[in-house]
Amino acid sequence: MKSRLLLRELRDLLVGESGRYVFEPQCTVELPAVSRIDLYLHIPFCRSLCPYCPYNRTLYDKTNIAPYLAAVLAEINAYHALLGEIEIGSIYIGGGTPTTMLDEIGQIFEYLHRRFKVTGHIAMETIPGDLDEKNLQKLKELGINLLSIGVQSFDDHYLKAIGRNYKANILEPVILKAMSTGFDSINLDLMFALPGQTTEEALADLKKAFELGSDQVTLYPLFTFPYATVNQHMNRRGVMFPKLSVRRRMYRAIHEYALSQGFSRVSVWSFKRDTVPRFSSVTRSYYIGLGAGSGSCFPGMFYFNTFSVPEYIRTCLEGGLPVALKMDMTSAMEDYYWLYWRLYDTYIPKKELARIFKNDAKIKGMLALARSLGMLTEEDDCYVLTERGSFWIHLLQNHYVINYINKVWSTAMKEPWPARIEL
Repeated sequence: MKSRLLLRELRDLLVGESGRYVFEPQCTVELPAVSRIDLYLHIPFCRSLCPYCPYNRTLYDKTNIAPYLAAVLAEINAYHALLGEIEIGSIYIGGGTPTTMLDEIGQIFEYLHRRFKVTGHIAMETIPGDLDEKNLQKLKELGINLLSIGVQSFDDHYLKAIGRNYKANILEPVILKAMSTGFDSINLDLMFALPGQTTEEALADLKKAFELGSDQVTLYPLFTFPYATVNQHMNRRGVMFPKLSVRRRMYRAIHEYALSQGFSRVSVWSFKRDTVPRFSSVTRSYYIGLGAGSGSCFPGMFYFNTFSVPEYIRTCLEGGLPVALKMDMTSAMEDYYWLYWRLYDTYIPKKELARIFKNDAKIKGMLALARSLGMLTEEDDCYVLTERGSFWIHLLQNHYVINYINKVWSTAMKEPWPARIEL
């Protein structure tokens, strides 16, 4: 409760009391005119439900695939009617497990190309068990050029501990096949600070990812969303989540090792080779979200689709947008939303910062404080988070997500059309 009040006081200080963080029930929205926007496609189906995953997903049922495809196509039609033939600057496909609808994704892409001008990268999340040679070739033919593989660990003990349904011995052949398929960049997702994991074991996973030729590695600690089942899963095994001091030590070691191997930090979590495109799931200013539980962000507003797959399908097929909750955003809220993601990137470009905030004394004070605490350094064209700054920003973001997003998602997962939610 104290931490929520503190975050609210800080939020009001920065954006003013006119910035109301309230999601209202909203089945219709009036969209502003845009000429270019990014797009996210959510596939909620999984053949098994990992207990640590906080995202909107449901068990795979073949009978749901055709109706869900029809609903996505109907949602595309609805956006085309509202926005016209605008440019889609990038596409990101996440889940759930997107490969449960691999053939249908091809049909969705064809439909998108008929309705909009699609440019830029197409990125997609995948899991090791679905990446045989046939599926990898399909992904390549679909135009996927940035691929992420949810490895999590190369150690059977930790794969079992977090509820993954595959063995570590499949990982190397799968990754090498993916590397040889010709994608522009391959990211490997790993987890660290797993219950009982040592720093040496976390570094062994990272070293293995580098040895296999990964273009980018993204490492997450084990998040503890209250509505996820990971807490019960761990309790059954009698293990505890690592303390803050353990996470701090591991993050420092990971950061130092990645830089020592010639990788550059491109976000709080991610490190990549300099010559490849960056894989990122979140750093987009405005975007359309397709699918059950997807979020959309337009100038002046942010909204969620209903999380219920049956309600999503029904609403789309009836010709409506399946929007369940909408929050209006003031210009100040949008400005700090931009800054939030620049901190996630760990680089804040000075020109854009000056254009957005001009001579805002609060921003100057925050930057000065961050520099004095050793969390930020200043270069000619940008401010750069240090390793210390990156860790504490990740901790703040983790806390922000648990306190804010958890409140919305835990409600939306239970109620297809939630009532008003104030953060």
